Amino acid sequence: METRTNRRKSKKWWILTPLIILLVIILAVGGYIWSIVNDVEDTFDSKMHDPVESIDTEKVKEKTENAEPLNILLLGVDQRANDSGRSDALMVLSLKPEKDEMQLVSIPRDTRTMIVGRGSEDKINHAYAFGGPDMAVQTVQNFLDIDIDYFVRINMEGLQELVDEVGTITVDNEIEWNDGKYQFTKGPVDMDGEKTLAYVRMRKKDPAGDFGRTDRQRKVIQAIINEGASVANITKVDEVIDIMGNNMSTSLDFDAMKSLLNGYRNTRKNVTSYRMKGSGTTIGGTYYYIVPDEEVTNVRDMINNS
Repeated sequence: METRTNRRKSKKWWILTPLIILLVIILAVGGYIWSIVNDVEDTFDSKMHDPVESIDTEKVKEKTENAEPLNILLLGVDQRANDSGRSDALMVLSLKPEKDEMQLVSIPRDTRTMIVGRGSEDKINHAYAFGGPDMAVQTVQNFLDIDIDYFVRINMEGLQELVDEVGTITVDNEIEWNDGKYQFTKGPVDMDGEKTLAYVRMRKKDPAGDFGRTDRQRKVIQAIINEGASVANITKVDEVIDIMGNNMSTSLDFDAMKSLLNGYRNTRKNVTSYRMKGSGTTIGGTYYYIVPDEEVTNVRDMINNS
């Protein structure tokens, strides 16, 4: 029963897909894209830039300019009207320029830990609901005993718009299924934004469960990168920035993004991912995911091994 519960609780981490796509496209395309993005610098900084007190901006700026390893907290938020939202997905994106590596560590949303600023233990995704990005950053820093250099928050509504903006994408589908609206056959499948959401959301009909869904997410990421980074779509960067401006906030400013391009573009060459391991339990009638201390140490060493 815990296995089914764990799968249900982790089902929403796919909403980080638009964010990862944007970061990787920026790291991948190169100088020409910035000749266009410079035209929307004001939009980027005014609509997306959101500094937090828990991050030392001067220290981080120096690290970025020197191309030192960086840790970026990715927050996938299901935010609705009159609700601050909860971070349904949390990942630490580590950029390691000396090794040309990009590492994604996923933290299960129900992980029980101390919520910094609250003085009590709770689910780690509640930190965002209690105190926004600032409390989420502090809580993850305390949980893993690492520095968070930047954060990026993405609302799930951005994925469909992003796919529709860059155009129809094509993925090589490995299993066949029908969700009642769409038929997914084996082999190449063309998808618009709505169909892409159905493709990455499917879980129950995949014999590989979460692992299969993760693989499909990666296929979508790569497909959008391929489409979005094409010469034909480079002129759409301002539209992409506008979409993300309506669905994303970040402590990165425009200059920091340019520094990532200059010093970190090769990190996309070797991308690895890891999900923290633990077990589910019920405490006081509430489900929690318990990550043992040795696993926390393992992940900390993984992140710090630059």
